[in-house]
Amino acid sequence: MLRRQSFGRLGAVGAIAVLLPLALVGAPAAARDDARTGTAAVAPATVDAAAVPLDRLTVGTTQVASGLQRPTAIFAPDDGSGRLLITEKPGTVRVYHPDTGLAATPLLDISDRVSVSGNERGLLGIVTSPNFATSRALYVAYTSLPDGTLTLSRFTLDTANQSPVPATREQILLTQPHAEFGNHNGGQLAFGPDGFLYWSLGDGGGADDVLNTGQNLNTLLGKILRLDVGRACAPLAYCVPAGNPFVGVANTRPEIWAYGLRNPWRFSFDPADGSLWIADVGQGTFEEVDHLPAGRAGANLGWSCREGTQVFNPARCPAGASFVEPVFTYRTSVDGCAIIGGHVYQGRQYADIATGTYVATDYCSGTAFAIRPDGGAYATRALGELTIQPTTLGVDAAGEIYLANDLPGQLHRVSFAALPPALACAVDYRVDSQWGTGFTASVTVTNTGTEPIDGWTLIWSFAGTQRAGTFWNSSGSQQDGTVTARNANWNGVIAPGASVTFGFLGSSSGTNASPTAFTLNGVPCA
Repeated sequence: MLRRQSFGRLGAVGAIAVLLPLALVGAPAAARDDARTGTAAVAPATVDAAAVPLDRLTVGTTQVASGLQRPTAIFAPDDGSGRLLITEKPGTVRVYHPDTGLAATPLLDISDRVSVSGNERGLLGIVTSPNFATSRALYVAYTSLPDGTLTLSRFTLDTANQSPVPATREQILLTQPHAEFGNHNGGQLAFGPDGFLYWSLGDGGGADDVLNTGQNLNTLLGKILRLDVGRACAPLAYCVPAGNPFVGVANTRPEIWAYGLRNPWRFSFDPADGSLWIADVGQGTFEEVDHLPAGRAGANLGWSCREGTQVFNPARCPAGASFVEPVFTYRTSVDGCAIIGGHVYQGRQYADIATGTYVATDYCSGTAFAIRPDGGAYATRALGELTIQPTTLGVDAAGEIYLANDLPGQLHRVSFAALPPALACAVDYRVDSQWGTGFTASVTVTNTGTEPIDGWTLIWSFAGTQRAGTFWNSSGSQQDGTVTARNANWNGVIAPGASVTFGFLGSSSGTNASPTAFTLNGVPCA
């Protein structure tokens, strides 16, 4: 998974699982040719951002399946099947369908070649080729026996719905030795809008970037790669896209797309604009999220010169280096322990409130972190807790978000809701007439906010001996010194700038002082 082992900080969690990404493969030739020339692919039309601000957005989960064995990645093929493919750390792929649940028999079983030594090794990522119904290529990323080599391989199916997939169909495309330490394996796979396959690899493990890979362009460790897996360029089983930033540069690996990463356990592309969101697990101080525009090649995310926004090791800072600033960070061991990257919501069910919102979480805290681009800056907010030990977030074919958790082995569907808009109000209380022990009073409530108030309850307390009796234009009651007045069925809506007035008949055997504080729907009024 992405936790930080016992080498550096850790501490808060017991056995943390292996998390990893999923991806897509097999792009149309036109898209591949576009990328070879360095031309940015045309992104899908951008959907208007949701109108609900983050401080009114809430998130929840509904469990839809159980019985998974340390799930690490979720992916939905674009074959019209409606299914989700879920990788399990020991080396199996399970199928979930909302109509039939979790299939008992694995779609693919490669447990005979997957290394699960340590806590972070295993089957980590999965993706299918674009147009899977006809391209029929399934890609996985895993740590292989005997020594944990990072492995990218492909399985070609006879039909998109072939089950089980024969393990003998494996074609290994690319490997990276990773024997020194068992942690920091990365593992996310995803096809970008350019049709190329992206694969994340951790920095080689241990702690403090002991292998010095983050800023080293002559190793694949600590990088995100971009590969053309639709072709073979002998002696390679894939081709390096001509638009990759380090093609032709001496002492570099041309497969590299982005570098300076510690353990990019999860990354994803926003289908609306093609931008790349990367969640990088921190060393001990900061967890971070990075956001790169579509086609941004050669980005240096800073590790191990920097962790988050701060210098981590000055000796690892190349002279004149330019780093991409994270768009969001939080404190390790304060707000969590290991960030679990997510997705930008572009589904339909919650489009009016959550469109354009990137949602991530944390393995230890389960907190849902929301990030939304906001006029050149980023609005961020913690939306509450999702579930325990989340290891991966994925989206179905309709763009709805799912979450799987580690040792509980559960699959959850993520939902969103909007809180009512914050109220702004003013109250005018006046005694209209008074005699002996009786009086009448009128109360005017004004909506000073920008949103309508739909249904209202006004509460105040009398400091003296007053008692409120008969009400008009409202229904009311009094308990001890506290009065509660509610709207009548004809005046429940107060438009912005509008007012409603109600009154009551009261009694008082002493001083008839006016109340000093009012709350409307739980919000204090001026």
